[in-house]
Amino acid sequence: MKILDKYIAKNFLTGYAIAFCVLIGLRIIIDLFVNLDEFTEHADLGVLAVVGNILSFYALHGLLYFRDFAGMITVVAAAFSLGKMIRFNELVAVMASGVSLKRVIAPIILLSVLLTGLLVVDQEFLIPPFSDKLVRGQDALPGQETYDVWFIDDDNGSLICSQKFDVKTSTLYSPTIIIRSKKADSGVWEVTGRILAERAVYNTEAGRWDFTNGQFIEKGSQLGARPIAFYVSNVTPKDIPVMRKSRHITLLSSHQLSVLARQKTKIKDLAQLYSQKHFHITDPIINLVMLMVCLPTLVCRDPKAMKSAIMISFGTTAACFVVTFVCKMLAVEAVFNMVIPELWAWLPVFIFLPIAVIQLDSMKT
Repeated sequence: MKILDKYIAKNFLTGYAIAFCVLIGLRIIIDLFVNLDEFTEHADLGVLAVVGNILSFYALHGLLYFRDFAGMITVVAAAFSLGKMIRFNELVAVMASGVSLKRVIAPIILLSVLLTGLLVVDQEFLIPPFSDKLVRGQDALPGQETYDVWFIDDDNGSLICSQKFDVKTSTLYSPTIIIRSKKADSGVWEVTGRILAERAVYNTEAGRWDFTNGQFIEKGSQLGARPIAFYVSNVTPKDIPVMRKSRHITLLSSHQLSVLARQKTKIKDLAQLYSQKHFHITDPIINLVMLMVCLPTLVCRDPKAMKSAIMISFGTTAACFVVTFVCKMLAVEAVFNMVIPELWAWLPVFIFLPIAVIQLDSMKT
């Protein structure tokens, strides 16, 4: 590695660290300012307990904030490093020595690819194990959360409902499990019975829910209710907080989304799962494309033009964010009577990748 590469890489990594701390820190401060009363809702807690709750909450949610701001952090870091070089006319000296500007931005692109790998690791391996904790609200205490459960389906096709699920004890109170079977000819789910119980406690070793006073009522049977001791299901206490609301599927890994897609039959549910699976692939690509669109604009030799170059690059970044957000909204909707989540997931890449290629090709070196 040449001295110039080391210098540019050092500037970029310094800018990345500063941008990371500023953007993530600003996101945390804004959220804390808005929701501080939620954290202090439990009057019986001491100051240390409240501070510990706040620290644990944002330590985990920092994973989500990094996933959401990774692209912006990279662009800000590039603007910081190149802006410093332009301010001191270092790019002019570099070009006078015969080094192309494309060669100058090469270390930034290489480091951005490596840092994008951190985003992939974050969304595929760090966020999913903590998904049940990331859905916790600011007013809930760690390990003491309770949720209502409505129609969570498992790999058996059954629907699980409960008035209250206690995370600490892994207990469903007054659960109702609707048992269904799929018709071979039409693929339609048909209700065959239901299970009622006072409570259901998850047995980790056996991988099942053990009932207290459990009863199975078969549809159309004249025999009445018969006792049932347990129910085997792939839905675990860790899955319930995430699966109870569709918006939480963004916390799942690509493998978990594929497994969950095999259990769904509704077109909108499948579209949501497939769109998230494809966005897991396209989001890192979009972040890199966003950087490549901005870099040619940021590499300007006149310090007076740097401010306008930064504004243009940030405007391009904002446009990319807006297009991606709109595509995520439309991915689960029927447009012209068609639901094509794969197309909407890749559309931002199709739009901005040619722009990035044209920008890089037309860059004055």
